Amino acid sequence: MATSTTNALAGEERAGPPAKSPGGKTGRKRSALLHRIDLKGAPYAFVAPFFVVFAAFSFYPLIYTAWISLHHVELATLDSMQWVGFDNYVDLFKDSRFWNALENTITIGVISTVPQLLMALGMAHLLNYRMRASLFFRVASLVPYATSVGAAALVFTMLFERDFGMINWVLGSVGIDPLDWEANKWPAQAAISSIVIWRWTGYNALLYLAAMQAIPAERYEAASIDGASRWKQFTHVTVPGIRSTIVFTIVLSTIGATQLFGEPLIFGQGPNGVTGGADNQYQTLGLLLYEEGWKNYQMGRAATVAWAMFLLLIIVFVAQRLISRLRSRKP
Repeated sequence: MATSTTNALAGEERAGPPAKSPGGKTGRKRSALLHRIDLKGAPYAFVAPFFVVFAAFSFYPLIYTAWISLHHVELATLDSMQWVGFDNYVDLFKDSRFWNALENTITIGVISTVPQLLMALGMAHLLNYRMRASLFFRVASLVPYATSVGAAALVFTMLFERDFGMINWVLGSVGIDPLDWEANKWPAQAAISSIVIWRWTGYNALLYLAAMQAIPAERYEAASIDGASRWKQFTHVTVPGIRSTIVFTIVLSTIGATQLFGEPLIFGQGPNGVTGGADNQYQTLGLLLYEEGWKNYQMGRAATVAWAMFLLLIIVFVAQRLISRLRSRKP
């Protein structure tokens, strides 16, 4: 008794059981629910500002460009617009230069994208093996991507020069007549495609390599036990394992091909760069947009070309989604 009294006086009386929170089990469930909502809502709270900025700097220019495409607007008087409705689109679809630029964009895109992705896939497959100085080769594959498009296009322009270019010198050494790469359609498009291939192959190879390294090793071990060769392992294990990455690179390459501008502009070496050659033999949609807006000063028609490029990307994306759904439905 004395001991307890002494403890009480000293402030050391043993505390009783903790008081129940208001609401009992209901209060605990409510707090757990609020905690769960906070955890689920945290990512959205962090991502929301990005989408607000994206909408401000993306949707507004897109809508404003669509509005300009419905007017007759000149570069010198942007504040003076004359409503013409869809006349710019009608005139664009009647213009042979647009269809020529669309054809050149598609052909250069195919010539540059298909070899580029195939080479990147093979390079990534080789880098995926244990080899000496693998880090050096991985870093070296990024050097073309880090090089500016202006420097790369200028160097390749010198290589494909008609009179003193190294490519024609090599062709002449084996008995092939020199080519005028810039004056002819297919040689010019092949030369421009080589610039794109050189710049982007290493970048795509590293994307494929990262996807390959995420494939579980057990799949390769099971395929090896079943007697699959290296080639069958590549076609039946590696390629299906990185299919989503392959689709991603195809989409990126399609967007890049649609917006191709710097390489053909510098390859033309002067006024012909804007028009894509004397006969528009390698003029892309990007060059046509620049010619309409900054050479002919017709900003309304330039905005129309920009929206045609945007609609082309939407069509390609929808077609890709339909093809992927049809493939997924097959047994």
